Amino acid sequence: MRPSKFDLLVNEALAQDFSGWDFSWTDGRWHEEEPPWNYRYLAQERINSTDSLLDMGTGGGEFLASLKNLPQRSHATEIYPPNVPVARARLEPLGIKVLEVSDDRSLPLQNQAVQLVINRHASYWGPEVYRILKPNGIFLTQQVGSLNNIQINEFLDAPIKQSAKEWALENKIRYLKQAGFQIMRAEEKLLDSIFDDIGAVIFYLKIISWQIPDYSLEKYRARLLAMHELIEEQGSFVAKAHRFLIAAIKR
Repeated sequence: MRPSKFDLLVNEALAQDFSGWDFSWTDGRWHEEEPPWNYRYLAQERINSTDSLLDMGTGGGEFLASLKNLPQRSHATEIYPPNVPVARARLEPLGIKVLEVSDDRSLPLQNQAVQLVINRHASYWGPEVYRILKPNGIFLTQQVGSLNNIQINEFLDAPIKQSAKEWALENKIRYLKQAGFQIMRAEEKLLDSIFDDIGAVIFYLKIISWQIPDYSLEKYRARLLAMHELIEEQGSFVAKAHRFLIAAIKR
């Protein structure tokens, strides 16, 4: 018996390797609406006038390597061990030191070590970011909020972690203020996250394992098949990406 289209798409997604933070396999199959701010522009604008930089949660270093005019004193941290050699291979030839960390509350940098900390979709602890920043240093972060793509959970009848719901703009502003920061800018937005085939959903769930903590293909196969049939009928499955931006200064 020939495999169904569903099985072909699922098997193709499961066969894909993943390293760094490279989602290029999903190009043309999954795309997200851009937020109203431009994180790349905001980061580059700050980098152009800074003497020292930390990129927190650099992944495979893809985003940091794409920026220009990086200061001589540039560092990157990464908490996911398989990403560390990928980031080092990409960033260390550029003169950027990659530091492997195991806890956001203990960064291997001295007090007041850097003028700018950027963080794109990585966890952080406000008091530790405050500690390593110089006076008048800037913390710029774009975060994935706790409502991210929960429509997938809802469609699959999968649980939504209650503890994760605190990862939202209002809470993070409060915690940064408690750490001593002054908030310069804060924005939040729900954006279309469009999956054009079930393979992209399977790949997403394979990589973003915290979306559905008890996820397995076997457990959710029936609902995934129903999602596939919906995509075949309607052309896509539309969820909502949850993003927020904070720029804060250490006074």
